[in-house]
Amino acid sequence: MALPPPAAPNHLLRLHSQPVSALAFSEDNTRLYSGDSSGLVAVTSTWTLRPIAKWQPHSDGLLGIEEWQDEIITHGRDNKLHIWKRTIELPGSARLGDTAASLDLPIPDLSYSLDVNALNYCRFSLMLLDSDNNHKRALLAVPGLIDSSVADVWCLPSRERIHAAIGQETRKSIFSTDPKGIIMGLHLFTSNSSHNGINELRILCAYENGSVTLRKYARINQPTSIEGEGWEVLWTSKLHAETIMSLRVSRQNDFALTVSADHLICRYNLLEAEVSSDKSFVAHKTKHPGNAAIAIRDDGRVCAVGGWDGNIRLYSTRTMKPLGTLKYHKSSCQTIEFARFLGVSQPAAEPEDDTSSDEWTQEEKTERDRWLTAGGKDCRVSIWSLISFSR
Repeated sequence: MALPPPAAPNHLLRLHSQPVSALAFSEDNTRLYSGDSSGLVAVTSTWTLRPIAKWQPHSDGLLGIEEWQDEIITHGRDNKLHIWKRTIELPGSARLGDTAASLDLPIPDLSYSLDVNALNYCRFSLMLLDSDNNHKRALLAVPGLIDSSVADVWCLPSRERIHAAIGQETRKSIFSTDPKGIIMGLHLFTSNSSHNGINELRILCAYENGSVTLRKYARINQPTSIEGEGWEVLWTSKLHAETIMSLRVSRQNDFALTVSADHLICRYNLLEAEVSSDKSFVAHKTKHPGNAAIAIRDDGRVCAVGGWDGNIRLYSTRTMKPLGTLKYHKSSCQTIEFARFLGVSQPAAEPEDDTSSDEWTQEEKTERDRWLTAGGKDCRVSIWSLISFSR
């Protein structure tokens, strides 16, 4: 079957003067967040393609950014993680074609902050919890404050560290050398099923030596831990020969993908029933070494890989057959993000301004489900509208 013809970006955003290092969509696809290596963050309306907010939350590069209901989490190389009150688009804000420089953009209010260890270039992982008395709660995983080869889990908004030094199986000196190296990527989640019927807290960590380890917290009746106690290794797999540059997990938490400086895209099955299967860990060979970022579409069927050559390559996650290449960025593509897959039954929310709801058709709303964004060292954010890739 012939591959789709070469595509061009639908839109380009030039809001950054430094390399773009982080991207994220809001849950309803109405806002696009972007951060760069100087620590600047911009929030763009996907309806008007104009900035809603633009400010400098960090003094060093952005590692990650994510919207959490009415707040925004930013994570920087300055060893800080901030939680901000989300701003909304004001009535009468600029439309496509208006001058962005003329806008008096609001700066979000800071709610609170955490001191973190940003040596790893590893962004945080946020796991939402059920609301407690109508108050939102979440767990946040980051590399350890002292030891970059272990992970800590914090509870928000209380800022209590409930799990410390995950991955430290034995007591050791902080000066000892871990063969895995430092953590390069992590993902915190709960298992979909377990033998005792209780969902277990799990953390997936990707390391400097190219390995990936899945751990579970086994002490159900003890909600906190120190020095890695209670965390059991389910499996460790080393498929990459080089340091893992990016780790992503599917929306359903059933599989993970990693990329590295090598030419491999590695897949890891996270379903407990298949951990011992030969197909649990598969290294797919490509013709393109040097990859910096990977993203998985919400339905889990398509992934995108950003290369050091600036190209974005699309693959089927089931077969890893190529689906096409997006070419625009002239230098390394450092971050990629798919829009949220809302579907026809859950259309994107209307823009928070005075735009008439009749102005946007269902087709236009559905098109945003197919958006893919990429940021590179060229300081630009490209926005692509993909085909559905359905049979």
